[in-house]
Amino acid sequence: MFVPITALYAAPLALVGLILAARAGAQRGKLKVAVGDGGHDQLLKNVRAHANYTEYVPLILVLMALLELNGAGAGWLHSLGASLLAARVVHPFGIGSVSSPARFFGAAVTMLVLLACVVLLAWQAYGSMT
Repeated sequence: MFVPITALYAAPLALVGLILAARAGAQRGKLKVAVGDGGHDQLLKNVRAHANYTEYVPLILVLMALLELNGAGAGWLHSLGASLLAARVVHPFGIGSVSSPARFFGAAVTMLVLLACVVLLAWQAYGSMT
């Protein structure tokens, strides 16, 4: 079954992930560091930005696809997808500072989207059992 709304957000999110991976890879090539960060602060930031992205985005996209397959409304799905996209575009700009507004916004909105997906999915599951 096709999940067009999730797919609409998965495509640009995949592009963001590709950009983050390319930044880390290019930095590795420039510094000649195959594994780890080689003690280079900027490489560590680039690697962590990509790793943080991959820790959350795939799981949330799976949850969104499940929500869509279970019949969640388009408004919910667009709200979740647009919020996640905005959060993950902004987050890498703040990865170097704990107090960065970009980092806070990106992390907080990502967590809220994840929580919303969990709650909505649980609600759907509960509703289908009653």
